[in-house]
Amino acid sequence: MAAQRHTSDPQILDRRTLARDHRRLATLLRPGMRVLDVGCGTGAITSGIARVVGQTGLALGIDRDPGLLRLAREQHADVAGLRFEERDVFDLQPDPTFDIVTAARVLQWTEQPGLAVARMAAATRPGGRVVLLEYSHADLVWQPEPPPPVRRFYDGFLSWRTANGWDNRLADGLPRLLEEAGLVEVATSVEDEVAVRGESGFEDSLTIWRRVMEGMGSTIVSAGALSADDLNAALIAYRSWCDGAARVQRMVLRAVDGRRQPHVHGESA
Repeated sequence: MAAQRHTSDPQILDRRTLARDHRRLATLLRPGMRVLDVGCGTGAITSGIARVVGQTGLALGIDRDPGLLRLAREQHADVAGLRFEERDVFDLQPDPTFDIVTAARVLQWTEQPGLAVARMAAATRPGGRVVLLEYSHADLVWQPEPPPPVRRFYDGFLSWRTANGWDNRLADGLPRLLEEAGLVEVATSVEDEVAVRGESGFEDSLTIWRRVMEGMGSTIVSAGALSADDLNAALIAYRSWCDGAARVQRMVLRAVDGRRQPHVHGESA
């Protein structure tokens, strides 16, 4: 199991829903399906999956963070057909029992996304689908450009990710990873997270980077990608920018899915 080098913020995870934050997957779900949600976190999206597939289906969420799984079990104990297990994507065995295997905003935290996709594909039944949702962090757009301390933080964030072997343009490479895993009918859809001042959810959407600064900032500083003074300056400048000049935030996000080919007659399973 790979060592965990970051901790996801439960408050960010809890705000997400299936319908709003994993739209491509939502269009593919049907009652009775068996779905594996890799990196389920607090189970906010997984519980939505369970409600769609119903009691005749199964939504299994796996995560390597026991603290997040504890929250998931506490918050969604009343949802039928929903289970959570502590497991890493790299521990998945070639057991093709799921109609859909999905990972949303998860592979961005691994230096081996191709291996992760291969493990996910091996857990998908013939004819089933793998559905991925990932950012390209290097393409984030802020309008107008925030103050220099905020940009210094973000550059440090990207450098820290690069030093860990994490792809800052992962969304762009997802189709290739699915094809290399043997999947066909690979399709991409744009699911950018766009926040515009005056529209519902604008303030909440901008909060994500303040929480990243507060939650991951000390780790980024310890890694040498940013100074403590730069982090403190970024927090002050970002709050001011969000309260005043900020007009648009666009986080580039792509959903990419592919189908596992059915076995050809006479071919060994």
